[in-house]
Amino acid sequence: MAKRRSLQEDAKSLKAKVTKSLADSDNPEGDSTIRSLRKRLRRVQRKVRTAKQREEHRKSKIVAEA
Repeated sequence: MAKRRSLQEDAKSLKAKVTKSLADSDNPEGDSTIRSLRKRLRRVQRKVRTAKQREEHRKSKIVAEA
């Protein structure tokens, strides 16, 4: 079984792919591959934000209980 990449690594690589595709494309608005890459990037960024928020919430609960 392959090792899973972290969300931050995934977001970083997707961001690089999007910028590379934007530079290579003549019509970035109509390009479906760029649109799908952006969707994936947004999805991963949303996961990163929720994981970070969950972690902060968990830490505050531990401090409050102690």
